Amino acid sequence: MESGTTEEGTEVGYNSENVKKAKLHSTLAALLDDPILADVPRKPTLSDVDTLISLEMGSAMRISILKLDGTSFDVAVMNSATVKDLKNAIKKKVTELEQSQMGHRHISWRHVWSNFCLAHHNEKLLDDKAALQDFGVRNNSQVQFLPYVVSKVSGNHSKSKRRKHRFFHGLNKH
Repeated sequence: MESGTTEEGTEVGYNSENVKKAKLHSTLAALLDDPILADVPRKPTLSDVDTLISLEMGSAMRISILKLDGTSFDVAVMNSATVKDLKNAIKKKVTELEQSQMGHRHISWRHVWSNFCLAHHNEKLLDDKAALQDFGVRNNSQVQFLPYVVSKVSGNHSKSKRRKHRFFHGLNKH
């Protein structure tokens, strides 16, 4: 019997499970440092890899997002993506960028989407269920953030505050 093996034939020592995981992580880290794979996230999920493969095959598109400060970043979404899919890709990319540069930082996306919207060629992308292609968004298109204020005509925002105020005002009278 050789040293480093047991009677059942399973290897111990240098080829243990932890060593295999360490080798896998070091190989993955080396691959991710390759400039060709620069667009692969640090901790890629299966959907990230699937989208990048689809991008190479032409069934996904790369969209440049222009921020209000003039900087931009790219996200990849499927050709059939909706505005909601684009928002989720933006959230994921911004979170990844923030964590790599500044550590953990919480962003209130509810606040972002209530005060800003996305636009393509000055057309606001307000319907989350609408397909991006309906707005003319194609591969290598640029989408930008614009300030967005909910109109008081719709009444969605102000009505809820008014009801809440009336509710608490009524409690004070008794």
